[in-house]
Amino acid sequence: MDRRTMMIGTAVTALLAGTARGAAGAADQGSKSLNALFDQFMKENLDLSPMTATSLGLDSGERARQKGLIDDFSLAGIRTQKALTARQLARLRQFDRTSLSGADTISLEVILYGLRTSDAANRAFDYGAPGAGVPYVLNQSTSGFLAISSLLYSDHQITDKADAEAYLARLGGFATALDQEIEVVRHDRALGVVPPDFIIARTLEGLRRLRAPSPEQSPLTQSVAQRVREQHIAADYAQPAARLVKDRVYPALDRQLALLEELRTTATHDAGVWSLPKGEEYYTASLINYTTTDRNPADIHRQGLEMIKEHTARLDQLMRRQGLAQGTVAERSKALNEDPRFLYPNTTAGKDALLADLNRRVKSVWSKLPAWFGAMPKSTVEIRRQPKERESGESQGYYTPPSLDGKRPGIYWINLRDTAELPQWFVPTLTYHESIPGHHLQGSIQQEAGLPLIRKVASFDAYIEGWALYAEQLAGEMGEYDADPMGQLGQLRSSMLRGVRMVVDSGIHAMKWSRERAISYFVDVMGDQQATAVTEVERYCIIPGQACSYMLGKLEFLAGREREREALGASFDIRKYHDKVLLPGALPLDMLRRI
Repeated sequence: MDRRTMMIGTAVTALLAGTARGAAGAADQGSKSLNALFDQFMKENLDLSPMTATSLGLDSGERARQKGLIDDFSLAGIRTQKALTARQLARLRQFDRTSLSGADTISLEVILYGLRTSDAANRAFDYGAPGAGVPYVLNQSTSGFLAISSLLYSDHQITDKADAEAYLARLGGFATALDQEIEVVRHDRALGVVPPDFIIARTLEGLRRLRAPSPEQSPLTQSVAQRVREQHIAADYAQPAARLVKDRVYPALDRQLALLEELRTTATHDAGVWSLPKGEEYYTASLINYTTTDRNPADIHRQGLEMIKEHTARLDQLMRRQGLAQGTVAERSKALNEDPRFLYPNTTAGKDALLADLNRRVKSVWSKLPAWFGAMPKSTVEIRRQPKERESGESQGYYTPPSLDGKRPGIYWINLRDTAELPQWFVPTLTYHESIPGHHLQGSIQQEAGLPLIRKVASFDAYIEGWALYAEQLAGEMGEYDADPMGQLGQLRSSMLRGVRMVVDSGIHAMKWSRERAISYFVDVMGDQQATAVTEVERYCIIPGQACSYMLGKLEFLAGREREREALGASFDIRKYHDKVLLPGALPLDMLRRI
């Protein structure tokens, strides 16, 4: 997860109300009127978010002027975004839905759901990111220093001097955005919203890592310098970039560092949002946002415990088949995590070998897709190492989708801070989740399916993450673990992790678990390294509710498949089922169930 993903999945306002151009050839007046309204929504949203325009590959033509701009991170900017959501919701509610049918009706319902959910949270809470789900503006995963640096490294394309000049303009805007975040943090602190002390410490690590190199050696400088050379642009952009880093960006980073050090003196160790103003309501709103259900925390907690019990029994059976019978399942998992047979060396050569193995896995599963899917992705996926300033605060991997203009591929970012956290028996499942047949396949089909733009960019975590977790199991059904029984064990253990997430997330935010209790539970059940458990738990603390979305979504995809299989019997075709659930794009779970 990064800030761009949060814009799409949490704030919703920048993307869910995108352009809906209707089915090809639709000519009825209702459809035209709806499309015109959505066109206006999209213009309004992109006007507010030049970073979103760049991330989507929509910053050319009449929007080229935005390529040198950074979003407004200020308190006024947040309030403007909230006000726009309210206005768009009011306008959409007035639309005559009786004039619509088919795909237009679905689009209307999807947009209404997103706007309604965001607006309700906007009205209820005056802290954190718009909507609910990111209570702390400064954290180790979604803060501006990470979102903007990532935008500059990977999303901001440089093909000519104008692009390079826009990069420099954004470096200047980077500093402004950091100071705007300081304004919001001070506002939130006055309301009693301060990140836990351990989140502050982790965020300080990331800031210091970005701040550490000399201005000349900063990735912010090297990124533009390298790409200008690659494009044979006859101009020096390294020196002006270094000056901006030295004179503007680093002083702004220093101000954020000073603010966090100041906050740390009074921060508590409370891990959950229950300690925040209207904390119980905030967690409920966050669960709705991420799971698109009205499930209560106690129910989610119980289901997570049941999933853990079931998975533990199945893991015990698989382990015994491999001659692993001594100790608890967690103890055996811990031994496997530390077994040198399954570890890549924590060296440059070892990390290169890991990446090569993952690329072979992707190539293998890609060749099997035609037997399992009717619609096939056209865009490619690349596996890249996470930027070092993200490594301490991120999980093992995450994905960013291709740009809509086709200039940037899908990217599976893998965390190579320590290969001991990526044992060979686990990392294949992570790869299937983040790339093929997981996020990249689903996201590419959504972008390429001829859907209205609103459906191309809509993102509901329970659907998106539920599909990727389903895809882990599907890879096994496709034969990817047939000659790899340890990989099969890794897949089942990865599935159990999502049950643990349900228990720990609800434990932290609804049952007042401490960070230490959550980490201890995680290690006791999963047998993971302490560092892995710490990263996972601290992530749940800053994105309440999101960890519950994976398993709830997967179970919906599995249940739908079984209903289809029972109804159709011998005529059931897995390719048609997958097309049925993928071609409509991301949906709230109740709409997925109806489809």
